Parts: sequence; structure tokens; C-alpha cells
Amino acid sequence: LPPYIKYGFIIPMTGLAMGSVYAYYSCLDYAPYTNRKRLICTNPKWEQEMGHKQYKELLQKFKGDILPADHRASVTVQRVGSRIAAAAQSFSAQYGQTNDTTNATTSPYTYTVVRSPEANAFVIPGNHVFVLTGLFRYAHNEDDLASVLGHEMAHNLARHAGERVSESILMTILSRLVLILDPTGILFTLLVPAQQLLVALPHSREHEVEADKIGIVLASEACYDPRSAKIVFSRMKEDGDKKSVSPPEFISTHPGYDTRLSYFDKWMPDALERYNKDGGNKCRAIREQMKRARKMAASTHNATDR
Repeated sequence: LPPYIKYGFIIPMTGLAMGSVYAYYSCLDYAPYTNRKRLICTNPKWEQEMGHKQYKELLQKFKGDILPADHRASVTVQRVGSRIAAAAQSFSAQYGQTNDTTNATTSPYTYTVVRSPEANAFVIPGNHVFVLTGLFRYAHNEDDLASVLGHEMAHNLARHAGERVSESILMTILSRLVLILDPTGILFTLLVPAQQLLVALPHSREHEVEADKIGIVLASEACYDPRSAKIVFSRMKEDGDKKSVSPPEFISTHPGYDTRLSYFDKWMPDALERYNKDGGNKCRAIREQMKRARKMAASTHNATDR
């Protein structure tokens, strides 16, 4: 081989390929609870720093629409979220995240309720919980709200945001390699939609299913009725069926409602066993405490309104 091909192309490409393989296997990890093998090369501390930065940006974005901390909706979100957060702490201890001092449960949780017609909730790294009031069209009580917050906190516990960033880094490297191999860009134009259809979208749906599974564990361990998860998604499905035709699941970021509801049926026996453990005594006492807290919050709210 001519020296310029050997030293200018083959050796650098071989080194790059070997380095990429080493980096890939160094970044392999297992998701908590589900033990799903995944690629994640970001540091939890970096993820939290990015989350704190995004949190400040979101506070500016929603400025003027954020409900005060003593608003009844804010108090409810804080109360339910705190119980789910405590369950998340226990979850981390049980499923092997306690050795990492920067894991997803070390930062204190913040709770922000935003007045908006959009039905949404999310938790960003750094444990910042956002709930948009449109969600209350589907979450009618604390059990319903717990099923949603459990799902969103599960995304955070499983570090799905770090996975998405890692996937983006890998895609950038592959794109550059493809452009080196084919400077015309033809392979690149095929790579982008193929990666979206065959990798990014399936992984996104996988994340949603994983968050559903971990979420009902968190809700049931926090003594919220895990059956509410199916009720909330059934309401969303019914509303969605009225409004528009959903895209096929294989081109969607989320699994279809029927798929998710069938998974809840599969996982429910385990969730109910957690909810009813110790003969139901543990959760019976806690739910009495919840009931008293709700009555106290309602009386305080009514007194404020007078």
C-alpha cells in the first residue's frame, strides 16, 4: 500500500475504531431495577449541573405563571412529591445507587406548579419537579398524581437524560466517520433517518415503559394505590381518541396507550403486593395520616379564602 494510504487513512481509522469500541464498552451500564443494558457515558454530577442550569431557565420561562407555594395545588404536589421522593431514596438504596455520592437522590427536591392548559409533568436532573395544571384534568386525586410523579421521578432515577446525551454523542461520532468514508454525504443522509427510526425512537419508547414500571413501584412503596396509573392513562387514552388519530407506534416517542395499559396489567400483582404488604397495616396507617393532612390543608385553604 502507498504510505499516504497506510499512514494517512488506514492507521488513523483503525485507531479511531479501536478507541470507539473501547469507549463504547467502557460506557456500558445497567438500568436500576430492570437491569436493562444501556450506553451511558455522562457523569451524574454533570447531569445535575445541567439540570440546575435548566431549572433556572425554566423559572424564567414560566415566570408569572408559577403558583405560590401556599396554593392548594402547590401544597398537594409538595406533599405527594415528598412521599414519592422518600420512596425514590429507598429505591436507590435497594438497587445499588448509594455508592455514588452524586446519584439522582442526593439533591433536595424542588416542586414548581405552573398554571397552563397543557397536561404535563416532568422532573429534570437535580431533582426539579414541574407540574403543569392541565394535568389535573386527568389526575383527579393524590393517588392519580402519585402515579404521574412516580413515572417522572423514575426517568430521573434511571438517568434517561444521560442516556439521551450519550446517544447523541455516539451519533455525532458515527456521523463524522460516515462523512470521512463518504464525503459525498449520501451515506449520511441515509444514516440520520435510520438512526431516528431504528435507535432513537425505540429507545425513547423503552424509556417510557421503564419509567412506567419503576413509577408504580415508587407509588406503591409510598402507599399510593398503583391501580391509579391505569386509571390516569385510560383517561388520557379516551381524551386522545376523541381529539385526533394517534401516529403509528413505531414512529412515536411514546408507546401506544393500549401497550402501556397492558404492561400495567402485567406489573400490577407485584405493585399491589408492595402496597398491601404487612397485611396492609403499614399503608393503612400512612393513608390515615394522608387523610388528616388533606383535611388540615383544606381547612387552612378555606380559612385563607374568608
